[in-house]
Amino acid sequence: MSEKASEKSEMSTVEFCQGALRQQIAPMSVGNVQRRIEIASRRLGWSYTRTKDTWYADPRISISPEELFRVEAVSGLHYARQEVRTNDAAIERATALLGGEDAHLFRSFFAAVLKVVGFQDRP
Repeated sequence: MSEKASEKSEMSTVEFCQGALRQQIAPMSVGNVQRRIEIASRRLGWSYTRTKDTWYADPRISISPEELFRVEAVSGLHYARQEVRTNDAAIERATALLGGEDAHLFRSFFAAVLKVVGFQDRP
């Protein structure tokens, strides 16, 4: 993946987390913005600063897979899991195209890459 594509993907992750914070984790009914950020911080187990940066989708931050899974768990929304299913489908198509022993090697390699990235054994 190119650096620009990675940045776009990362930004969409930040935007997803921002929306989850604002709409699901700490909705408007909770109070003013500062109070909402405090509540979201407690619910996620993040620092106030980290939560505030995500709340405002600071372009300097990136969301780790663990943080994304935490946002999903607390909000009930599913962003990354759909991405993992899409990746698994792409792997299956590539495996079918390669066929035979090479396919097993390719699948093992790709599974290792996904594990390093943090997408291991997710439903």
